[in-house]
Amino acid sequence: MWPCFRIRVLPLILALGSGARAGAQRVSADILITGGLVYDGSGAAGRVADVGLRGDRIVFVGDAKRAGVTATRTIVATGLIVAPGFIDPHTHTPTDLSSPVRRGNAPYLMQGVTTVATNNDGGGATDVGPLLAKWDSAGIGTNAFVYVPQGSVRGRVLGMSDRAPSAAELATMEDIVERGMRDGAFGLSAGLYYAPGSYATTEEVIALAKVAARHGGIYDTHQRDESSYTIGLLGSVREVLRIGREAKIPVHFSHIKALGADVWGYADSVIALITAAQQEGITVSADQYPYEASGTSLVTSLLPRWAEAGGRDSLLHRIADPATHAKLVAEMRENLRRRGGASSLLVVNKASRELYGKRLDAIATSRKLEPVEAALEIIRTVGDQSVASFNMNAHDIETFMKAPFVTTGSDGSDGHPRKYGTYPKKLREFVIDKPVLTMARAIEASSAQPAHDLGIPQRGKLEVGWFADVIVFDPATIRDESTYTEPEKLATGMRWVFVNGKGAVDNGKLTGVLAGHALRHSTSAAPSKGNK
Repeated sequence: MWPCFRIRVLPLILALGSGARAGAQRVSADILITGGLVYDGSGAAGRVADVGLRGDRIVFVGDAKRAGVTATRTIVATGLIVAPGFIDPHTHTPTDLSSPVRRGNAPYLMQGVTTVATNNDGGGATDVGPLLAKWDSAGIGTNAFVYVPQGSVRGRVLGMSDRAPSAAELATMEDIVERGMRDGAFGLSAGLYYAPGSYATTEEVIALAKVAARHGGIYDTHQRDESSYTIGLLGSVREVLRIGREAKIPVHFSHIKALGADVWGYADSVIALITAAQQEGITVSADQYPYEASGTSLVTSLLPRWAEAGGRDSLLHRIADPATHAKLVAEMRENLRRRGGASSLLVVNKASRELYGKRLDAIATSRKLEPVEAALEIIRTVGDQSVASFNMNAHDIETFMKAPFVTTGSDGSDGHPRKYGTYPKKLREFVIDKPVLTMARAIEASSAQPAHDLGIPQRGKLEVGWFADVIVFDPATIRDESTYTEPEKLATGMRWVFVNGKGAVDNGKLTGVLAGHALRHSTSAAPSKGNK
């Protein structure tokens, strides 16, 4: 079991108590949720109890009638499950949260997610302070926090160049990370599979991770290779662990997986490496989405990273040059094999009406081209296309899911059903229909455990004095509705969602309330962590 961190709670809040205690102060609540099966997020079994909210805090957990709790509004949750709001360690929501239309973050609220991380995979805004200030000013539907994105930091200083930075350039990158951490980032994120982040050496990443470590942050990574593209899955895991060891920083594997037939069955080996590192004293965690298809693009999945160096103009020149074209096609064929062939790539970019909903093999047949040449023609004439890549197997997914250090994360992005369905899908498919996990464990892995891993204080548990991020859902109807062809269908079964004590979902309907906070990391408020 992962260790709990300690939070100081105001004496007044402590006096409110968490159940019926002799001589306890009588509690009044704005909202009292009664009769539900309460899972507090700790991993403990569910128990029938009542939960009281006042302002933005939880003020009661226990037997309300016995304790004489009074409330302005009572919600009867008999037959329903009451749990802490889910915390998603990996989303692609900066644009959504900054949009006047989408800032409510409805896809996540309807899954029971009340807090999201973003700027993952090394991408996103490098100016953390202004982004958080904008969310504070305009309002957002869920709580949100960010990482300093390593790929964007490198791109800001070096562009799409694949060369090493000079000492002055590295110092500039370190300064950007320093400023981002001071402005409230929770750590450094990297996407070492993606250009331009992929052009960084391990040593360059360690230098930046050391800056985040000084501020108590974590290193969150889409590792360099989840398959057999470059250093291989196991070599890539070792690289992440080396970064944690040498930078003395907790490391978090985003969307841990074994991608492609070359590494199917490697989940046990990955878990063994991580377990050994934990025993050595390295703090390691991970998240996972419960889908067999990843979300990527034609360029990312098929092109070698060297082809992207210099940007799109350089790429188009390489495609047009006969000698380079031949080398490019040969490497793309091998990458397509790793992915499982042309039938494994489904175009999910709605803007391309001719291509949307079609697999690469069908597109190639219609154009009378081999699949790789068809992909190059699309990239050259239309531009990169978002795809769902079917390249994982059920055994590895379940093996990772059962690992004690693995939590739930959506990697939510447009065009993939995981943005709208990750948490209900996991509950429906892997808890209710097929008991891979218990309900207690699934909720823990979606609430208190990610809060601990990421350093988020006073969220993720139903505990007196903690923030009132609380969800109520129906286990009979909770399910994902989004599919690969209809990825934007809201999940069902979430009855009530409270964000900082305010109702964001009321009896299954979105209220439009923007109750989320832009969260800022504080070294003093974060759990004590780090590597020996």
